[in-house]
Amino acid sequence: MKIIKYHLRSISMAGLIGLSLFIVMPVFGQIQPGSTVPTFSLNDVFGRPYDLAGIRDRPMIVLYFFDAASRSSRAGLQNLDKLSRTYKNANLVVWGITRSPASQVNDFVTKVDLQFPVLIDTKNIGDLYHAQVILPSVYILGPGLKLLDQFQGGGKTTEIMLTRLAARQLDRNQPMLAKAISQEVEKNDPDNIKARTILGYAALKTGNYPEAEQTFQILSHSKGEGEILGKEGLSEVYAKTGKPGKALALADEVEKKAPGRPYVNVIKGNILYSQGKRDAAFHEYKKATEKPDGEPFQKAVAYNQLGRIQSSRGHYESARQLYDQAVDINPYYIEATSNKGVTYKKEGDWEKALAAFKAALAVNKNDTYAAVLAKQSEEMLALKKDTVRGKRIDKLVKNLADRYRSQRSIFSRKKDSWTSRPMILTFVDMQEKGGLSQRDGTPAVLSTFLTGQLNTSGRVQVVERALIERLLEELNLGSSDLADPQTALKLGKILAAKLIGTGTIIYLPDKTLVTMRLIDTETSSVAKVFTREMAATTSLEKGLDALDREILKTVITQYPLRGFVVQIAGNDRVMINLGTNQGVVMGTKFEIIQPGKPIKYKGKKLQGPPTVIGEIEVTQLGPDISFATILQSDRGLRKDDKIIEKLEDVVARGDNNAAKQ
Repeated sequence: MKIIKYHLRSISMAGLIGLSLFIVMPVFGQIQPGSTVPTFSLNDVFGRPYDLAGIRDRPMIVLYFFDAASRSSRAGLQNLDKLSRTYKNANLVVWGITRSPASQVNDFVTKVDLQFPVLIDTKNIGDLYHAQVILPSVYILGPGLKLLDQFQGGGKTTEIMLTRLAARQLDRNQPMLAKAISQEVEKNDPDNIKARTILGYAALKTGNYPEAEQTFQILSHSKGEGEILGKEGLSEVYAKTGKPGKALALADEVEKKAPGRPYVNVIKGNILYSQGKRDAAFHEYKKATEKPDGEPFQKAVAYNQLGRIQSSRGHYESARQLYDQAVDINPYYIEATSNKGVTYKKEGDWEKALAAFKAALAVNKNDTYAAVLAKQSEEMLALKKDTVRGKRIDKLVKNLADRYRSQRSIFSRKKDSWTSRPMILTFVDMQEKGGLSQRDGTPAVLSTFLTGQLNTSGRVQVVERALIERLLEELNLGSSDLADPQTALKLGKILAAKLIGTGTIIYLPDKTLVTMRLIDTETSSVAKVFTREMAATTSLEKGLDALDREILKTVITQYPLRGFVVQIAGNDRVMINLGTNQGVVMGTKFEIIQPGKPIKYKGKKLQGPPTVIGEIEVTQLGPDISFATILQSDRGLRKDDKIIEKLEDVVARGDNNAAKQ
């Protein structure tokens, strides 16, 4: 077939819009969206090989078939290059592909320092992709080389391609990149409704609600589609900013004028769920899945939220089907992929759970949820394979379960009430309240993340998650059972935990409120209450790092290490009855104290405050003993002298570490 290129007068477009203008013509036999594209290998202008199959796991790939002789076509390639340079962290791969003569390509490449390769199509790959009649032809690929979008020609098609590329950045949770592309589209076409809509949602995703409201307000005063999109966006803004009445009123208005738009039903469902009307919320989410219009990042949420409710009802297979549909619509929606893993986790199928979490990490390797849950799944699978350790834990679980049922503590009360025992802490899954989060498994992620952080401190020993999972399974205890404080306290005691961490996670429209209580199992009193707000734009990891430091500081200040001098080990050295098992680390300082003198007051004999008579610093560690250098003493130290951790030094050191982070 004769290849015909339609070279028309090029019209320069500002910034990223400088793509070539060509007549758009239908091409039969095109690769269909959602299908896997053919792989190929080509060399660039310098002879270096590039294999498409080798980058199949990259989140987004743009294949740009072009004519090196066309100025506007070259300009489009350069502007995509500018995009990939400016947003290197966006992990956007662009390949230029051309059949143009080597002399033209070499001339172009030597003049322009491109960030990405220009490949010479010596194998007629353009025919394979039906990119030979109209150039440029652009293919946007998602994970697994699945075709997301394809565009041929220029003019309005170029604008459509760029706005779609911007919308895909919202799918990928790359709002700043979506904003940059949309702004460039808007520079060339100020009346582009889709570009302005994307700007509004990009502002929403970054938590800039005033900007989002202003953008959608302007749109809402348009006619036709602009009014609908503006009011739909405003409904979401009002829902996020705590104005449910205004949000519902606008959602109803949009639904009447544009009954095919699904996102207003998602907004309604979220509001109804937060009001405790779960059946009504389910109905709205279901309506949203049955509607034909809307952007992928909007439609996928409807299926995910419906899946979340089905999962909460124990309908795991139904939930998984809904999560799969969400990912089919938006392959970057790792919330649904991760949630699918949680359903397998709830069923105890750790292999399938791990596969789902790894699939989420393949799309976004920095996702804290998927990373934490994948690690937990790997630990559970390793436990199954380690028969020796498995038998040991099974025996321990049965022993603990018997103690739970008979209400016997694992430890008998110590005769030595002064010496600190190991600071063991256990987390009981926190209760979820408020709205319906798009992510399932938050309590487990929170407790698992904090467990890892606190265990590395050396000061606290947190009961491993695998043991708790097995014990809860043995006792047939669910999250509703653990909501009872007495049940949680009883569980903590049989695990020999000094402290239990529990509380609530409240999902508000624009943030998450975490309230955690540390309960002392010996006194049943609340040692500390932590309340932390995490904005929707704050990473979970950052918020939990701060909570971890607060917990550690509380343990140190409220439960300072206490012990005795065991023996004098030279002129300037002593042995103490505390070691790494109790939380001693290198450099820990202790004050040597002696009991205060009795005081008589109104016929009563009172114990006076203790007197500090010296200070020591740990220089050598053992599991249950340590050696310390005497820094100062008012008298010669003796066996059985009491010691207590010097708090000022420890707290100051912790604050300095927090400031560095």
